[in-house]
Amino acid sequence: MHAKAHEDGLRLVFGPIEAQGIHAVSPDFQHMTGTIVNTAAIIVGTIVGTVLSRGIKDKYKVGLYDALGLASLAIGLNATITHLPKSQYPVLFIVSLAIGSIVGTRLDVDGRFHRLIDKRSKAANGKSLADGLATAILLYCIGPLSMLGPVISALKGDHTFLFTNATLDFVSSTIFASTYGFGMILAAPVLFLWQGLFYVTAQVSSQAISDALMAELLIVGGLMITGSGLSLLNLKDCKTLNLLPALLVPVIWFVIKGLFVV
Repeated sequence: MHAKAHEDGLRLVFGPIEAQGIHAVSPDFQHMTGTIVNTAAIIVGTIVGTVLSRGIKDKYKVGLYDALGLASLAIGLNATITHLPKSQYPVLFIVSLAIGSIVGTRLDVDGRFHRLIDKRSKAANGKSLADGLATAILLYCIGPLSMLGPVISALKGDHTFLFTNATLDFVSSTIFASTYGFGMILAAPVLFLWQGLFYVTAQVSSQAISDALMAELLIVGGLMITGSGLSLLNLKDCKTLNLLPALLVPVIWFVIKGLFVV
């Protein structure tokens, strides 16, 4: 009886996907074509951008740098504003950011990342490669196409979302590389692991990612991208990477809710 209630509670959190005829399965990687193409697009775009940067004057690089900042603001705000009405818990993103910032600051995630990257490499124009990587990783990974795409690929074998995302990321990676240099290629394996996480999770248990959870992650992630845009424009150093733990808070909340709420 208790086990049945426990199962029903989890189903309320993650959605009645099983009822639609989709069941938990062992990981099957044959449908990862979309993620592979998306990763390759970033690699190729980085190479192209690095080559093109040699012929771009500094004043144009500054313009590209500002353009990236403005684009980050637009993409981040759009993600947050679009998904706020879909939130079942309007204050959860505030709690997530608060807890995430405390944990991230305590662990000094942003500082450790910058020291690790900048110790080994600097962008060609003197800009911090760590700043570029932090922004690029957030832009590549946080978004409906990058997060829903692997799930759809895993469950239906449809790569449309990821092929579309690959096209956008190719353009973005070209611009990033022309500004920050070849080191931006490090964002490619991060994207592969991120999308792979969603892919494997959907393959193992198709119930594990609900629309409600996705909405909360996109709200928090959108604000993180907005923070990166402010940093790129030198308006405010939000130390965005210190907010990364905030992405775990909605996940933990939904797991707890599934365990104890029937």
